[in-house]
Amino acid sequence: MKKVVILPTYNEIENIGPMIERVFGLPEPFDLLVIDDGSPDGTAGVVREAMGREGYAGRLHLMERSGKQGLGTAYIAGFRWALERGYDYVFEMDCDFSHDPADLIRLWRACADGGADMAIGSRYVTGVNVINWPIGRVIMSYYASAYVRRVLGMPVRDCTAGFVCFRAEVLRAIDFDRIRMRGYGFQIEMKYSAWKLGFRIVEVPIIFTDRTRGSSKMSSGIFGEAFWGVLKMRFRRIRRADKERG
Repeated sequence: MKKVVILPTYNEIENIGPMIERVFGLPEPFDLLVIDDGSPDGTAGVVREAMGREGYAGRLHLMERSGKQGLGTAYIAGFRWALERGYDYVFEMDCDFSHDPADLIRLWRACADGGADMAIGSRYVTGVNVINWPIGRVIMSYYASAYVRRVLGMPVRDCTAGFVCFRAEVLRAIDFDRIRMRGYGFQIEMKYSAWKLGFRIVEVPIIFTDRTRGSSKMSSGIFGEAFWGVLKMRFRRIRRADKERG
């Protein structure tokens, strides 16, 4: 089973090297695709150097884009890349170690052994498992998911989670051209699309730890996009892309 982790980056030079080592040090093999949006701090250069190391060839990949184009467009580019190369499982993960790379194995097993089509690394399925976030941000995140559940009726506790494992079948079924949101609302839209298309979603409890190096990319504009985008999403019809193409 071919597995690839998609890692969008922008100014993550402090985290990218250790993250590559942690992912490739796991007892279960994962490939890694770094999608860098022109980081001025040299993040892509660290990846290029690592690609030449013994044992990394063919497993570590780099996609460089010009300028910040948004989290959603980075993941969609990565999804297309992964499907073209025949990966069976595709993962989303942040580069700042807020997601523990060791949990990649738990998410994969939830799909490979547990029958899930989409496994979410969930901060809220067993309470509030967040470390070192300001209380205001915890409240905003927790109630954002409650808002999404209320508006969309989607039975997911952590709707904005960015730590996810997809079976390739899920990504083939989602029409990426109809995904509208580009910031963190993209995470909601992907989950909603998978749910509406009838795929089985499970939440795997994780402990989320705020970054200790680098700076957060969260902004009020990203939050606003998600708030209004969810209202519009409620009235959209979700169609399977694979059936339309077939």
